[in-house]
Formats: sequence, C-alpha cells, structure tokens
Amino acid sequence: MSADGLETSLRSSSTSGGRATLPLLVERRDDRVVATLNRPDVRNAIDQATVDALHALCAELEADPRILILTGAAGVFASGADIAQLRERRAEDARAGINANAFVRVAELPMPVIAALDGYALGGGAELAYAADIRIATPALKLGNPETGLGIIAAAGATWRLKEIVGDARAIELLLTGRTIGAEEALGIGLVTELHPADELLPAAHAITDRIARNDRAATIATKRVFRAPREAHPTVDLEEQAVLFESPEKHRRMTEFLERRTK
Repeated sequence: MSADGLETSLRSSSTSGGRATLPLLVERRDDRVVATLNRPDVRNAIDQATVDALHALCAELEADPRILILTGAAGVFASGADIAQLRERRAEDARAGINANAFVRVAELPMPVIAALDGYALGGGAELAYAADIRIATPALKLGNPETGLGIIAAAGATWRLKEIVGDARAIELLLTGRTIGAEEALGIGLVTELHPADELLPAAHAITDRIARNDRAATIATKRVFRAPREAHPTVDLEEQAVLFESPEKHRRMTEFLERRTK
C-alpha cells in the first residue's frame, strides 16, 4: 500500500471545524515509524477507525519491517476503548475480537514495538500498551484496567499479557480490583522500564530505537520471534534461528570487525 493510500485508509469520519481528522498520525523514517493516537477530544479513546488504522499500519510494517513507536496526542496515551461504541456491541462483536485482534497484530510485528506512555493508559489503552515489547512513561502515567466496573472483562489481552509482564499475583489483583496505578508503581512492578519528563519521552523512545537499530536487523527480528515462542518450543526454535544467522554474511562481517578492533 502506498503512503497516500495508507493515509486515506486511516481517515476518520469525525470532523473538527469541518475538517476530517486522522485517528492515527504516522511519521515514517527509514528505520522506524512513529504512530500517534490522535483523538484528543475524547482522550484518544480507541474506536473502530483507530482499530482500522492500526490494521493498515500493521500491514505496512509486516511488508516493510521497521521499529514502531506508539504514543498519544495531547498528553494522553489512550483513555480506553470508545465507550459509546462499546456499549452498542453485542455477543457477535465480542467473538469477533475487534480490539484484541488488532493488538495481537501489533504485538506480532517483526520488529520491536515501543510504547511511550503519558497520562491515561486505561482499559483498551492499557491493553495496547501491553502489546508493546518495551514501555516507557512520564511521571503523569495513570494505568489500569477498570473493565469489571463497566460490566465486562479486559478481553483485548490484559488477562493473559499482564501476568506475563508482572506475574500472576500482581496481575490478578489489578484486574479484579480495577484500580489505577501511577508511574512509580508501574516502574516498581516492571510494567514500564523508564520514566522521563513529558518533553523527554519521545527523545527517550528514539534513543532506545537508535540502540536497537545499530544491531543486526535479522538478529533483532529473530530475537523477538524466539522470545515470543512458547516454552515448549525451546531450545529448538533458538537453535534453528541461530543456524540461519550463523550462515549470514552480516554475522561474519560484524564478528570480523569486532576481532579487528580488538587486535588494534
């Protein structure tokens, strides 16, 4: 899909001052893409247009893998799923996994995904953050899954991703109480790995991206693929990926450069 075609596919039906807005703003670079959730009038609530935009972006990054930085506009990551739309959904919509399948696709992108979180990351917004490989935040972060208070469950990934990140005991407490945690607690339990002032959040995400981008692209993709493999697939999956990399000209070049630097 061309860039122009992608931008058209991301266009929301909502308007501001008579102008159509985009639910996802996309900045493309050679080695990375920055995607900004962009519905500030509703604190970036994730609606169908946002989900469609995420699918379109994932299609692009599956065809042309690059690191993805996810963030939100106006000091908020995402306040949750769009409740007005969610209220009208029925059983067949739940089984369709509207948000869940989009977040799975984000998580399964070949290259790493970094979530840069500011302000609210609640409900579906939190679940989108959980789909990232790396999460960093500002001290203003407010994160949680209040779904049971609305008569539903956190069905877009929290019930299984959250315990993989913070462990069973902490995850079930957060899910059952629905309480919102702040940045320091999120850092303490390993839900985010760094805290930065708001004006330094995106630069910090780019710094992480720079560090990843200096590494071998094929090895980075292989590491993510192996890391996400089920336990029973190890060590076979590790050895098969390593076998491919051992035959790589890039592996030989990088190791030769390392040995030459060491002998100088």
